[in-house]
Amino acid sequence: MNIALWIAAGLLAVIALGGGVTKTFLPKEKLSAHSGGEWTRHAPAGFVKTLGVLELLAAAGLVLPGALDIAPVMVPVTAVCWVLLMIGAMVTHGRLGQFGLVLLNAFYLAAAVFVAVGRFAVEPFTG
Repeated sequence: MNIALWIAAGLLAVIALGGGVTKTFLPKEKLSAHSGGEWTRHAPAGFVKTLGVLELLAAAGLVLPGALDIAPVMVPVTAVCWVLLMIGAMVTHGRLGQFGLVLLNAFYLAAAVFVAVGRFAVEPFTG
């Protein structure tokens, strides 16, 4: 179970890192031109950048606290935050009729629930 939780957290961290880098460092106009980024057309640039920074923090929070044994409870807390972010993403993509992306976000949400429940209750980090 421990290995499965590490794999799930690691995969979510890679996904968060990729999304965070693009939202933080690419211009909003470039994001809006790509499939899945249409939502950025009507969002303020500051909001898009803020989401990017939050995703970068999620990437770190899903792995580093457990790996470094510094406040490892932050791993499941970050996973819960990721669940909330994915709910927002699912609503946004659903409103745009991008149901394939809704399904993808639902998969990410399920992985985050797995990490949160796993690290809070099934296989918590012990010091």
